[in-house]
Amino acid sequence: MSKFMKLLLTLIFILIIEIIIIYIGYSKKAIFKTYGIENYNPKKGIVIMVNLPDNTLSIFQEDNLLKTYEVSSGKPCTPSPTGIWKIVSKGPWDKGFGGYWMGLNAPWGKFGIHGTTHPESIGTSTSQGCIRMRNNEVSKLYKIAHIGTPVIIWGGPYGNFGSYLRTLRPGDRGADVYEVQRILIYRGYYSSNPDGIYGEAMKAAIHRYQKDSDLPLSNDIDIRVYDALGVYLVD
Repeated sequence: MSKFMKLLLTLIFILIIEIIIIYIGYSKKAIFKTYGIENYNPKKGIVIMVNLPDNTLSIFQEDNLLKTYEVSSGKPCTPSPTGIWKIVSKGPWDKGFGGYWMGLNAPWGKFGIHGTTHPESIGTSTSQGCIRMRNNEVSKLYKIAHIGTPVIIWGGPYGNFGSYLRTLRPGDRGADVYEVQRILIYRGYYSSNPDGIYGEAMKAAIHRYQKDSDLPLSNDIDIRVYDALGVYLVD
């Protein structure tokens, strides 16, 4: 085979490879456009940020904001779990959940991100604590949010305490209970894993802390206990 033919075949081979690369790149870009998230990189993970005051869900990849969706969050009596969680389950749930479910590892209840049969609720705080999305939008998120994806649910400047310090009593559940448990662990009064549920172990820990802090013995975690624990809401 002449040198010219070898060079020609090499150039043809390189051209074919370049065409394949361009085609694959174009195909991926077209697929990502169907997600409605054009800059998504499948080789990198995402982080989901839910802003409860604004009822929005944003998707970040590294430092880039890829997409923001309007959502519905928990109502005051059944708030969404503020904190840093992760997706621990996924599944094609029934129509009541828009066909898609992404479960979170918040320990005091069954919370997740899913669709809804009530699209009119989007933009409001009316759910039982879950994050509702429009069905055509949750299907896009479902494709790129994998098991282990971090989900940050932000409830305002006061973190897990939401917008105010409620008086906590045995049986209460929530992010504020979870945060008090973490503080008690740090101070050496609570040895169980924090679960966001005010149970007997937490009650015993509070009683020990009240006794050591010269506070009246009570099951209530009120402003006096919050003050002693160093919990203040400062705007």
